[in-house]
Amino acid sequence: SMATVHLLHAGYAGDRVASSVVLVLDGDARIVVDPGMVARRSLILDPLAALGLAPESISHVFLSHHHPDHTINVALFPEAEVVDFWARYIGDEWLDHDGDGYRLSPRAQLWLTPGHTDEDASLIVEAEDGTYAMTHAWWRGDRTPELDPYAPDQAILEASRARILATADVVIPGHGEPFRTGR
Repeated sequence: SMATVHLLHAGYAGDRVASSVVLVLDGDARIVVDPGMVARRSLILDPLAALGLAPESISHVFLSHHHPDHTINVALFPEAEVVDFWARYIGDEWLDHDGDGYRLSPRAQLWLTPGHTDEDASLIVEAEDGTYAMTHAWWRGDRTPELDPYAPDQAILEASRARILATADVVIPGHGEPFRTGR
């Protein structure tokens, strides 16, 4: 069966900040993306429970980058292998992965998409209803801010955005509702 993508929490940024938190189900893989800041941890755990999943059943946590608003709730998932742009972390082991194109599961792969930070990665998922990108190449579903105030080099960000838009049907941005690319 094909992978499915579930938005657990739509993020926002303003007076308060919260990350978009996503669950990807692909075969035996149960991947949580960017379990970062939320108003209450129940906003992550309750939607998981509604899908019949305990935190201990999550196999992977994918981090798009290292900012606290995307990472602060990683420890909710004690059995998960944590994956970021350059490594995999299991217990006290710091392990390599193949970098760009590394597959967390058959239909979920890591792309190196620098821009928001030099260490940004996106999770690209071939799902039953299209190809998804979980990414901080965009902050919000209205695609703003066009100029990322944190980007070390806007041109590098634009290149990552173009790569994503060439493949993804749906983008789930770092702090907002999904948007269709019109690809």
